[in-house]
Amino acid sequence: MDDKRVIRIVKRLMPSVVSIAIAEKLEDLKKEMATMPGGANGAAKIDDGAADARGMVTTGGGSGFVIAPNGLILTNKHVVSERKAEYTVILSDGREFPAAILSRDPINDVAILKIAADKLPAVLLGDATKLQLGQSLIAIGNALGVFRNTVSVGIVSGLSRSITAQADPSAPPQEMRGLIQTDAAINPGNSGGPLVDRDGLVIGVNAAIVAGAMAIGFAIPVNAAHRDIDDIKKYGRIRRPLLGVRYVMIDKDLAATLKLPAAHGALVMRESVHDTAVVPESPAAAAGIRENDIILSINGKTLDRDHPIQDFLENANVGDEAELTVLRDGTERSVKLVLAERK
Repeated sequence: MDDKRVIRIVKRLMPSVVSIAIAEKLEDLKKEMATMPGGANGAAKIDDGAADARGMVTTGGGSGFVIAPNGLILTNKHVVSERKAEYTVILSDGREFPAAILSRDPINDVAILKIAADKLPAVLLGDATKLQLGQSLIAIGNALGVFRNTVSVGIVSGLSRSITAQADPSAPPQEMRGLIQTDAAINPGNSGGPLVDRDGLVIGVNAAIVAGAMAIGFAIPVNAAHRDIDDIKKYGRIRRPLLGVRYVMIDKDLAATLKLPAAHGALVMRESVHDTAVVPESPAAAAGIRENDIILSINGKTLDRDHPIQDFLENANVGDEAELTVLRDGTERSVKLVLAERK
């Protein structure tokens, strides 16, 4: 991309990029820290003078961008993951608004916020499925309080990447699939900011970096948010389909270790002694799926490590019918069910 094009795109997009400030109650923060290993000393060192008149302390921040003039903001789920925290959106002109969390996507690392503002400059969303390796990209973000209005340029380094990420050491790991890999500089403060193509269309949400590596960043394809946005506008919430099984994807190594009768598919199994392999009153339970069943395919498409159940659900809707090929006691059987809404 030539300089003039980059400058033109940045000038047009920057007013749509926002900072998101995270604040927690000082009392809650101290209690949380005290529960961590060695946390008692850390909690005692928190400066009480850092709290405002309401006892709130700023604990972090991230980025986001306006997707509708009436105050809808798209960001990462991990930026707004703390349920007890308060979130403030800071616009490019310096105005601040308390943010309401409309939704946190249960599958993808995206969330939608709402602020009481209108006539805001909104971005235009593109289509990440049309990206090609080597294509030029621009990453924009606001590292709150340090480097606002940060811009970096790079290329599409990889497509459909899969990683396991953690928002912080205390957070549970989350598998993220179908990601855009880019060498455009992305840092923690850029999380939630837009990744933009040469036409100025947002094609991704900056999401993750690899600790200790250089020029390896990841963004969630914006297509994952299209349906979220449509659901919010239509239903006021994100609607996601539920199958109702806990599972592990099978490969040759796992099949050999567990002496399984199939080298691919999804083995239905509980994650711990405290849960169940099949969610009660779910479509899978109603269809008679049992623990230790192996789901070989859904709607004729083979399941394996590269094509897990999660990918099927990502492209399905509530109310869709699904036909599963299930292996049980050496016998294959066909099972039909209707996907419910995840609560």
